[in-house]
Amino acid sequence: MPLPLGGNAIRRDLGIERIREISRLLRESIQYALDHREEALKHAMKYARDLDTQLADRFVGMHVNTRTLDYGEEGRRAVQLFLDKAYERRLIPHSVCAEFTD
Repeated sequence: MPLPLGGNAIRRDLGIERIREISRLLRESIQYALDHREEALKHAMKYARDLDTQLADRFVGMHVNTRTLDYGEEGRRAVQLFLDKAYERRLIPHSVCAEFTD
C-alpha cells in the first residue's frame, strides 16, 4: 500500500525499513478489516459515540475500503493536490512533495 512519507503519515526519519514494515502492518490490518467486515464494525462500535450501527457501518466503509489498500495513481495525485492547496492557502508552512512506498 503506498503511503505518503511526508507530512503526518509516516515520518521519514524512521528510515525506509521501518516505513516499509509499518506500511506492511497497516496493509495487513486493513485487509483483515475488509475480510472481516462484521468483526471490524463490532470493534468500531466501541468508539461510535452513539452512532447507530447503520451509520457506523457507512463511516467504517469510508475509511476501510480498497482505496485504503492502494491509492492508485488518481489517489496519489489527490494527495499531492491536497498538499499543494494546503501550502497555497498557508495552512502548512512549506511545500511538500509526497513520496510513496509500495
